[in-house]
Amino acid sequence: MVDSGTRSTRQPSEQRGQNRGLLVEPLIELEWSEALEQPDTTSAGVPAEARRAWVHRAPEAQVLALFRAAVLAAPHSELPAPWWLRAVDGGGLSSRREGFSVEDRTAKLLDARPGWVFVPWGVDGDTGYWEYMPSERRLSEPGMPTTLAYTHRHPGWLDVVPVHAGPTPAPIAVGGLVDLRKNLARLESLAP
Repeated sequence: MVDSGTRSTRQPSEQRGQNRGLLVEPLIELEWSEALEQPDTTSAGVPAEARRAWVHRAPEAQVLALFRAAVLAAPHSELPAPWWLRAVDGGGLSSRREGFSVEDRTAKLLDARPGWVFVPWGVDGDTGYWEYMPSERRLSEPGMPTTLAYTHRHPGWLDVVPVHAGPTPAPIAVGGLVDLRKNLARLESLAP
């Protein structure tokens, strides 16, 4: 309630008494969902161009606090969150900036290599993933090309899913950028 530019000092319980029958509770899940909401990123060619959500721009301490509160509010659900946030929360990365560095260095390597395309529409909160388009030629039916995605599940921060039609195969853990660079030709030649 605003009166002449000043905010009401009434406590929420006093306001509830005046609005009998109407009880509005903040939903942390809704707030978290809004924090992940991305403006249009379809034109992004690299992860840095797709980092437009609140979780990418707000002070890191606030992002981490809201994430932890949302996890506490829904402890048995798989809350959508960027890979780097889960890694920071788990202690694997020291900061969001370190996660962005992993994305940017990977982008620099793959963007310079023919056949790799950045797909900017990952799951909620994630920046996106990379597809190796020539791998689709190995399929005799529609399917998915070899895909590289960022992950919080291991300290290499990268997973590759081989080209496939049908059920998704288990991801192959990549031991970081050095391992990716060393094994990129092998990963590009994975068969279905």
